[in-house]
Amino acid sequence: MSRGRKGGVPPEDREAAKQERVAKQEGAARKRKQAALRQRVIKYTVIALVVAGVIALLMPRKGSYSAGGSGESIDGVQLYRNPTGHTVSPVVYPQIPPAGGEHHPTWLNCGIYTESVPNVYAVHSLEHGAVWVTYDPGISADTLAALREYLPSSYVVLSPYVGLPSPIVVSAWNAQLRVETPDDPRFAQFFEEYWRNQNVPEPGALCTGGIDGPGRS
Repeated sequence: MSRGRKGGVPPEDREAAKQERVAKQEGAARKRKQAALRQRVIKYTVIALVVAGVIALLMPRKGSYSAGGSGESIDGVQLYRNPTGHTVSPVVYPQIPPAGGEHHPTWLNCGIYTESVPNVYAVHSLEHGAVWVTYDPGISADTLAALREYLPSSYVVLSPYVGLPSPIVVSAWNAQLRVETPDDPRFAQFFEEYWRNQNVPEPGALCTGGIDGPGRS
């Protein structure tokens, strides 16, 4: 059987070479498409991250507040006239939890506590402009997690408290608010008005360098 011209490439070899070239071209085209797809994915991912970052910067954090003391009236806030002064004797407070009154000479270090803290130390922290957030130990883990999201990074004490009149009670010096959940708009309003309030007996005093209560995290 003839295999074509003398010295020429057999037809079946030419066909195999052609198929190999086509396969290489198709493979190269696939690689180009894959590379372009990866570039698009990277591009749009970067854009999405930048947009998310800008949005995060523009949106205020839940726990971002300004030092208070403007005198704003907030619905449901109870105001008191508690005395001040240091004592090492036991103190019976008229409010539950306390919102001012005589207290121990040493203040409670601000922070998050998983156990109840002594009233006499926490009240001293209120005198320095801190806000004391107390919660019923029976609230759900989800509610507690949400509550922590609304807290500022300083001048706040969070602790469980047995016998509260509501699931959450927020206390400042001579001011107190009862709420069911931390997303109640009045919760943030209370912080805006009373957190680091300049009208406390010792504004600007430290909320560190005192004493830790049990369960500080």
